[in-house]
Amino acid sequence: MGALTVPALVLALAACAKVEHAAGAGGAAAEAVASPEGAFLAYEHDVQVQLDAETIAPRIQQVAQACQSAKFGDCAVLQVDQRSGDSPSGEVRVRIAPKGVEPLIGLAGEGGTLQSRTTRAEDLAQQVADTALTKARLEKEHARLLAYQDRGGLKIEDLLAISTRLSEIEAGVEQASKDAAQQRRRIDTQLLTLHFGTTSGERGRSEIGDALSESGSILSTSIAFLIRAAAALLPVAVLALIAGWGVRAGLRRRRRTP
Repeated sequence: MGALTVPALVLALAACAKVEHAAGAGGAAAEAVASPEGAFLAYEHDVQVQLDAETIAPRIQQVAQACQSAKFGDCAVLQVDQRSGDSPSGEVRVRIAPKGVEPLIGLAGEGGTLQSRTTRAEDLAQQVADTALTKARLEKEHARLLAYQDRGGLKIEDLLAISTRLSEIEAGVEQASKDAAQQRRRIDTQLLTLHFGTTSGERGRSEIGDALSESGSILSTSIAFLIRAAAALLPVAVLALIAGWGVRAGLRRRRRTP
C-alpha cells in the first residue's frame, strides 16, 4: 500500500469526483481515459448503440466473446442481457483495461450508430487513504499485542482476551486488504456498459405491426363483451315485456268495466 499522504494532484482533482461527458448520435469516440499518475479515479462508461434488429443478438455474443478472450486486453464479463421479439435489445457490462475501452466500443457499434455516450469518474482518494490508515493501525496493534503476549506471568484470562483481540485484528486486516484490492481494481480497470437497441425506423414499424396484430384480439374482445352484455340483459328484457303486457291487459279490463 502506498503512502498515506494524498498527493496534491489528487486534491486538485477531488472537485471533479463526478465528471460526465455525453456525445451526440454518431459522434466520434473519445480518446481512452485513464487515472493520471498519483490520482485515484474510477471511470465508468455508458454507451447506447443502434443496430439493425437481426444483428443485435450476434453482436452481443461477439462483444462478450471478445472480452472473455481478452482480445483488447484484460477484461471480465459482468452481465449479458438479451431480449428478443419484434424489437430486440440487450446490454453487455464488462470491466476492462483502459486501453481496451475504445476498441470494444468500436466493435459494438460496427455497422451501426453510436447514439450516445456518457463517461464519469469517481475519486477514490479518500477511500484509499482511509483503508491504508485502517490497515496500518491494525497491523501496529497486532504487533504490540504479540509482543505483550510473549511476556511471562500473564493470567489465563489476559491471554484469552489477547487471543480474542488478535483474531479480531486479523479479520480486520484481511477485510482492509480486500477493500484495498477492490479499490485498486476499480482504478486500474474501467466499467463499460453497452446498451444495444434497434433504429427508430425499425421501432416504428414494430409498433405498427404490434398494433395490427393486436387489432384482431381487441375486436374479438369487444364482440365477446357485447355478447355477454346481451346475455345478461335478455332476462331483464323478457321480464320487462311480461310486466308491460300485464299492465296493458289490466288497463284494458279496467276500461271495459262499467
